[in-house]
Amino acid sequence: MARQPEGKTTGKVSNEDSALIRELALLLDETSLTEIEIERAGLRVRVARNISIAAGIPAGLAAMAAAPAAAAAVASAASAAIGTDFSKHPGVVPSPMVGTAYWAPEPGAKPFIEVGSKVSAGQTLLIIEAMKTMNQIPSPRAGTVTQILIEDGQPVEFGEPLVIIE
Repeated sequence: MARQPEGKTTGKVSNEDSALIRELALLLDETSLTEIEIERAGLRVRVARNISIAAGIPAGLAAMAAAPAAAAAVASAASAAIGTDFSKHPGVVPSPMVGTAYWAPEPGAKPFIEVGSKVSAGQTLLIIEAMKTMNQIPSPRAGTVTQILIEDGQPVEFGEPLVIIE
């Protein structure tokens, strides 16, 4: 919502102000922020959005927001149930960065690897998107993929176990 500077009582938003509001709204989408507020030349503009599953956001967005959390919960539960600390496994491939891991080069494409896949040293296992850059994660050794420890589209941390190769 744009507020006119004190003294201006037209109640209308200029084309320039509308462009600024659109630009800020796009910035919200690109950065996943929920609110931006700026003040320039006596004009203060605040653009905000409420993201709440209870508030009825579109089902697709709710599913996208819930999927990584659910996948992490399942991975944690599986790890706890098995009692295995995958980070200490000799065949683990840890994440070299923080980002979002993807199994395939693009949505709908065949995954780089599957459980049981034979891989060679240097072969791409998956990609991690970090700061809008797709980074290929190569296999450090030849072997067979015995476990994939992350879900497609899951956020990952530095050092987090991604794949087990034996």
